[in-house]
Amino acid sequence: MREQTQQSVTTRRRTVVLSGVRFDGLTEREVIDTVLDSLAARRGGRIVTPNVDILRRAMRSAEAREHIESASLVMADGAPLIWAARVAGQPLPARVPGSDLIWSISGALAGKGYSVYLLGGEPGTSEVAAAALAERYPGIAIAGHSSPPFGFDTHSDQYDAVCAEVIAARPDFVYVGLGFPKQERVIARLRGALPGAWFMGCGAAIGFVAGTYRRAPRWMQRTGLEWVHRLALEPGRLVRRYLIEDAPFAARLLAGSALARLRKGSRA
Repeated sequence: MREQTQQSVTTRRRTVVLSGVRFDGLTEREVIDTVLDSLAARRGGRIVTPNVDILRRAMRSAEAREHIESASLVMADGAPLIWAARVAGQPLPARVPGSDLIWSISGALAGKGYSVYLLGGEPGTSEVAAAALAERYPGIAIAGHSSPPFGFDTHSDQYDAVCAEVIAARPDFVYVGLGFPKQERVIARLRGALPGAWFMGCGAAIGFVAGTYRRAPRWMQRTGLEWVHRLALEPGRLVRRYLIEDAPFAARLLAGSALARLRKGSRA
């Protein structure tokens, strides 16, 4: 079941279903407004931004699907998802990736005096990212940052220490960039201790902010080719994921959306 967000917003928004998963039909600005309204009412929440790879995992893992379905806001991060929704005749207003939201949400929070915490990235990355956000948005409050070592979640003492540090900082918004679904597991653990905070699993976004990774040029983002840029940067890690696993799933998703629209038209 979806976590509750600000009632005036949730009653207005519509959802689009892809592979049985509901995505929220909100613009980036509406996501920001939802977060600000909810924080003002002292209600927390959680944003998840599935791409093709995450949606594919959700079709095969009950845990992955639950992480998506229980989120407060589910935003499409991936051009194939936008294309599939359009083909199905229920278009989403825009792609809303976490790598954009980390900037726009931070800017909005800075204007309201709210604080953020950055959790994730390679050693030292979260510190650099925090400095980058502070430089761009002078009014932002950095509650803290941490780049825990790989495998920290398999050691109870390290896991406890990382979570305790975040909880002690009492942030209003927490960016968790540990990769799906590890970051969602960490968020699930923190939510109960910080019920008034918002969380977003943001994958590599902390690294993008820090400059550790370079995002694709805007034209590649707009045309759905950002994955090509990522593949060129990390071929060893991403060839199998993108070409062998995700590409066939994306093709099936588009074909299924087209078939669903044809069936709907034949019944009309």
